[in-house]
Amino acid sequence: MTDYETATAFLGEWGRFQQQVFYLLCLSIIPNGFAGLSIVFVADTPPHRCLIPTHINLTAAWKNSSIPLEEDNHSGALVPSKCSRYKLEDLLSFSDRGLLPGVDVNLSNVATEGCLDGWEYDRSVYISTIVTEWDLVCDDRWRNPLTSSLFFFGVLTGSFVSGQLSDRYGRKKVLFATMAVQTVFTFIQVFSPSWTVFCAVFFVVGMGQISNYVAAFVLGTEILGPRVRTIFSTAGVCLFFGVGYLLLPLFAFFIRDWRMLLLGLTLPGFLYVPLWWYIPESPRWLLSQGRVEEAEDILRDAAKRNKIEPPAVIFDPLQKELQSENMKAHNICDLLRSPNIRWISVTLWLVWNTLTIAYFALSLNTSNLHGNAYFNCFLSALVEMPAYTLSWVMFRWCSRRLSLFLTLFMGGVFLLLIQLIPGDMIYVAITLEMMGKFAVTTAFAIVYAYTAELYPTVLRNTAVGACSMASRIGSIIAPYFIYLRSYSVSLPYILMGSLTAMSGLLSLLLPESYGMPLPDTITHMQHFPGCCRKTPYTLTHTEEKENNAERNEEKH
Repeated sequence: MTDYETATAFLGEWGRFQQQVFYLLCLSIIPNGFAGLSIVFVADTPPHRCLIPTHINLTAAWKNSSIPLEEDNHSGALVPSKCSRYKLEDLLSFSDRGLLPGVDVNLSNVATEGCLDGWEYDRSVYISTIVTEWDLVCDDRWRNPLTSSLFFFGVLTGSFVSGQLSDRYGRKKVLFATMAVQTVFTFIQVFSPSWTVFCAVFFVVGMGQISNYVAAFVLGTEILGPRVRTIFSTAGVCLFFGVGYLLLPLFAFFIRDWRMLLLGLTLPGFLYVPLWWYIPESPRWLLSQGRVEEAEDILRDAAKRNKIEPPAVIFDPLQKELQSENMKAHNICDLLRSPNIRWISVTLWLVWNTLTIAYFALSLNTSNLHGNAYFNCFLSALVEMPAYTLSWVMFRWCSRRLSLFLTLFMGGVFLLLIQLIPGDMIYVAITLEMMGKFAVTTAFAIVYAYTAELYPTVLRNTAVGACSMASRIGSIIAPYFIYLRSYSVSLPYILMGSLTAMSGLLSLLLPESYGMPLPDTITHMQHFPGCCRKTPYTLTHTEEKENNAERNEEKH
């Protein structure tokens, strides 16, 4: 457009209006931090063993020896089996005859059976989780990672639907509708009577969880000025997401029952209803829909809040010439329509996908790390705070493309180094994992803001939603990366490290957007790869005339 940034420059960068939008949108992000990762505690698997019914008349010696020992995959030590016990009929026979285990009876010759009477769980850490309530262990342990994957299927669906709805019906409406979906369905989840119902509701929670994050992110990106936008899209929303993540282990530490924990995490969502009257619609979006008067009304109200006199005409008649293109209906298919936007989209989808695998696999793995699960989760969340601050610094002063490459590549290197650490140096391995999480988190914050800069207003929410949707393939399989620990502790790190480092190299193909105004139409987009040629958006009207004159001279 006749440079939207220039037309709205009279508002300034950091008046009362911008401050209100900045902080309220950031506040709306906090529930995403604990809602998206609450499954770390809700579905954690405590130590367990086969239940020996109390009415079984066994001697103390046979009760203590009723569980066979087996080799632990991680430490190699002998530990009680989690999924089998010695056949109770045989144990009763030995007990009644007064025989002693290991003395009169060779336990290696005693037949075993499954946990026919259920399991006995260690209650020292959790009062209950969905694992202990519905016995998601042994033959049913596949249901545990599937629970997280179904949530991310919901995120995938939400990314697909909400981006297009937001570009069609507005950022604000979708933001508040999806916040309501996340809050209400998490509340319903508290009363789940079975694992199947829990997963079905969790799927809907996932739909709302990503949708309100993306809508808030895009809304702030479009309303705020260039400098504040950089802070908002990197440190702003991400730090407040991190605050929510930090609150999760604190909530979980004091609320050890999974139903009460979800209820506690749900209630803050109802406090966001009044924000409807304080967060405006995106003037950029209104302008792209031809609703010029509404856009101007919001900007005049913003000027009033900033105690600035707005110009008589904010958007000159040249704006309306561009509206013919903006008014066209755009959808997700436009992300693949031309070669330029297609290559940008496919590259970003691959980068987002790898990032999501690494981020969620590392986040969900905190309960498996050595030491206290609450402290490890808190440490994992705390690592993100300086990462988000670094992302803002890099985004403010450095090349987007190089920033993304460096953080991705270094994250991959840290994860690959973990396999070289001896098994007894646990804390060194945890330090490297947290450094990998730091680098991946920084890259995640950068890629969100970078993506928003590459796509035009008419497709921005659809594009960010599509990138988020494509990345959900990664988040869906991320729980199964952790599941690979049961076969090899180092295998998840080898796979994550290799994929992350390779996606860092792939990101070098993306265009550079540092110092460029936000594109408003598809023709304003940078070209792929960004170093190949100068884009139409960087050319002034005079330069275009000169280029055309030169081409005509060459033809003659």
